[in-house]
Amino acid sequence: MDLNALVLFVDIVDAGNLSLAARNLKMSRANVSYHLTQLEKSVGQQLMRRTTRRVEPTEVGQRLYEHGRVIRNEWQAARETVAMFGKALHGSVRLSVPTGFGHLVMSPWLIDFKRRYPDIALELLFDNQVDDLLRDEVDLAVRVMSEPPQNLIAIELGRVRYVLCASLAHLAAQALPASPADLARVPLITSAVSGRDLKVTAYRVSAEDPSLPAEPPLEIKPHPTLASENFQFLREAILAGLGVGLVPDYVVAQDVSEGRLVTALDDWRLSVFGSRLHLLRMPGRYQTLATRTLIDFIVDRAHRWAGRSSD
Repeated sequence: MDLNALVLFVDIVDAGNLSLAARNLKMSRANVSYHLTQLEKSVGQQLMRRTTRRVEPTEVGQRLYEHGRVIRNEWQAARETVAMFGKALHGSVRLSVPTGFGHLVMSPWLIDFKRRYPDIALELLFDNQVDDLLRDEVDLAVRVMSEPPQNLIAIELGRVRYVLCASLAHLAAQALPASPADLARVPLITSAVSGRDLKVTAYRVSAEDPSLPAEPPLEIKPHPTLASENFQFLREAILAGLGVGLVPDYVVAQDVSEGRLVTALDDWRLSVFGSRLHLLRMPGRYQTLATRTLIDFIVDRAHRWAGRSSD
């Protein structure tokens, strides 16, 4: 059995269709299909079921895939070991981060990472969508969500706390919400994600365990008067007195501490689209030393950030 054909078969299964596999491998679809057919002839078994949109492994194809994935990863590890012997750490990593958290919190981390590892080529995408990492050719993604997708490997990095806040000018004209239900009756400024309806979850914390709700969470579906994925713009709009802001605390922490903004519902925990921060990656994909180094670095920095933010 040809090793290159086996590795190509694993890449096809990971991609889920021939066109995406061809794009990822920088080959023509016809060439990918030819090599798959030749592999099936060499083993004397049908390895894939083909439809107009997808290819799925047969039972024997699934077993071959599981062995092939291990072989591919070990092969890539061996090649990397030889290539890096006696050299500084190098490689490339494609990382996707949320627009707000990535810019306001992670930017200094990643600049420090580049100072430490100048030979690692780091490509950053600022995006809030939870899409197919394989399709977007992303090695790692950081996302805020309630639960990570089951088809991805996730490391929880910490929790994001949202705050309700307004400027002194807005406060002089209109009272702040006294309960989460009031969010539906105020000019609300908050984040938005294309294609997803806004849902705010609110609960009071337990006196015995602040990490747990004291009562069942409330769900509110407000209609913001101003929404954006750009948190810097949201901050400026809140400071301008255009409404009541519902944003992560790291967006307005300095404004609150210096008295430019006043908070409300401080005894409630509020979240938009979830409050848990995760580092996501594809299962079964070989993690290069550069990727593993970045994972360890982000996990360390995130846990330090989470420790400070919970004080």
